[in-house]
Amino acid sequence: MRDSRGAEFDDFVRTRSMVLLRAAYLLTGNRHAAEDLLQEVLEQVYVRWRRVRGSPEAYARRALVNRSINRWRRRARRPEQALGDHDGVARDHADAVALREVVVGALRALPARQRAAVVFRYLEDLPIADVAAAMGCSEGAVKSHAARGLARLREVLAESSLVMPITDSGSSR
Repeated sequence: MRDSRGAEFDDFVRTRSMVLLRAAYLLTGNRHAAEDLLQEVLEQVYVRWRRVRGSPEAYARRALVNRSINRWRRRARRPEQALGDHDGVARDHADAVALREVVVGALRALPARQRAAVVFRYLEDLPIADVAAAMGCSEGAVKSHAARGLARLREVLAESSLVMPITDSGSSR
């Protein structure tokens, strides 16, 4: 069963969110930024609902103004940059996508326990004890599975010209 705060807040959002979204849009000039701004403000209103219950719309409007001003200030300090556009040079992400596909394909080729050991140990960077607990085996078995998995990955990835050789830099943990 929902508490009264949740029900009252839901009613407020249902009845006033479009008006507040329009205000956020006018403050930001961008639909996506307005939706983000309104979401942040509604989270703030929900947290403070007991204090603002008497005039939640006024509080929300003030919060919209304050947060939109803060966004403009942040933007003035740190200008926006398009994704992938660094130093005026747009980068092609095709190589990264191809590399990812090769690595994921090589991981899929591993037996399940070797794949789990490699993923947890090297991609998630978990200590051997945590990997052993997750896999339900001994630490020695984790080391063995990881070593065999890395050896197999080296073989598969060596065949690809996209990937640099894999080094075993984390085997001491």
